[in-house]
Amino acid sequence: MPTTATTMTDRKNAAISRGVGMTTQIYADRAENSEIWDKEGRRYIDFAAGIAVLNTGHRHPRVIAAVKEQLDRFTHTCHQVVPYENYVHLAERLNALTPGNFAKKTIFVTTGAEAVENAVKIARAATGRSAIIAFGGGFHGRTFMGMALTGKVVPYKVGFGPMPGDVFHAPFPVPMHGVTVEQSLAALKKLFAADVDPQRVAAIIIEPVQGEGGFYPAPVAFMASLRELCDQHGILLIADEVQTGFARTGKMFGMDHHAVAPDLMTMAKSLAGGFPLAAVTGRAEIMDAPGPGGLGGTYGGNPIGIAAAHAVLDVIADENLCDRANQLGNRLKQRLESLREQVPEIVDIRGPGFMNAIEFNDAATKLPSAEFATRVRLIALEKGLILLTCGVYGNVIRFLAPITIQEGVFGEALDILEAAMLQASAGR
Repeated sequence: MPTTATTMTDRKNAAISRGVGMTTQIYADRAENSEIWDKEGRRYIDFAAGIAVLNTGHRHPRVIAAVKEQLDRFTHTCHQVVPYENYVHLAERLNALTPGNFAKKTIFVTTGAEAVENAVKIARAATGRSAIIAFGGGFHGRTFMGMALTGKVVPYKVGFGPMPGDVFHAPFPVPMHGVTVEQSLAALKKLFAADVDPQRVAAIIIEPVQGEGGFYPAPVAFMASLRELCDQHGILLIADEVQTGFARTGKMFGMDHHAVAPDLMTMAKSLAGGFPLAAVTGRAEIMDAPGPGGLGGTYGGNPIGIAAAHAVLDVIADENLCDRANQLGNRLKQRLESLREQVPEIVDIRGPGFMNAIEFNDAATKLPSAEFATRVRLIALEKGLILLTCGVYGNVIRFLAPITIQEGVFGEALDILEAAMLQASAGR
């Protein structure tokens, strides 16, 4: 009996927890750069890229070559037991690439959530304090500390019981939703006055561009004020660059768009081009606060992921992916802007580099419309384009195509996207 998407879905439902949500019913058979072919041979253009993992595309030849070479040497020793030079070299490269004119050190772990957990551990060890402040709409992972920091209840926190304590939230500045920079800063000061002594706060964690929350960039003035506030009270600033890192925003890191540097930075997703690898990089004296054995993990800095990451950094530099991200993002935003009159549901088009989003409201009520965003996504999927929605209201479509996407494929994707938006709006 041939395998079909329907039979695979039945098997999935019988074998896998329903807690593992699925955006599509596409079962991948093979992929190359910005394209995926499913088990039935249908081709899709991938504007999700594994949720920002594949900035260098599916199976970039240099990444695959680096992995194959490493496979012929060794696949695992656990760096804490038998270390290897490539781990050290990649740490040196990240120490040099990340923002901040000060001595840095790095650790490698496996996932973005694990990087965030370790950043919190390091901040607490370095400051002797326990409280952490995060922002509404932020996303920092599905582990317990990650859930506690994440500023969205459904689906990430619902049903999982009490979250870890000493975590506080402040509103993220999104002027189009009625929260200004001044109001966010005032809320932080109120938090200090009413809920937590700033002398008990170890760190403030922030995404330079909120990912799951809706692709809202942190205003430059807000980030500068956060840095000033942290310095005033001896609080560490953690930049969560899990989704923004590695050329996605048109610069190597999202924080490169700001004049201030974080004390600690978390990285993952596109660091290793599809292989599991994450990192925390920060001020050397802060990174050295935990004692030997306090950090690490069996698979942290696996040699396969390390080899892939070296190739990713080489590709970003040699193929000028920061410049290309800006070019692609500008073309995408220009095409979307041209549709404003025909698609009245459009309320905002935004995002630095190739980390772009479009937000929709209902044309009649002017309220956020998750229904319309979903309609666009499903029509596009039927036409062969994979899109992702996001946002606290679910009314945002985010665009995360590989920065290496082929010119012809990119043009084809823009045509599909336009047709899907026009069709969705005509059916209102």
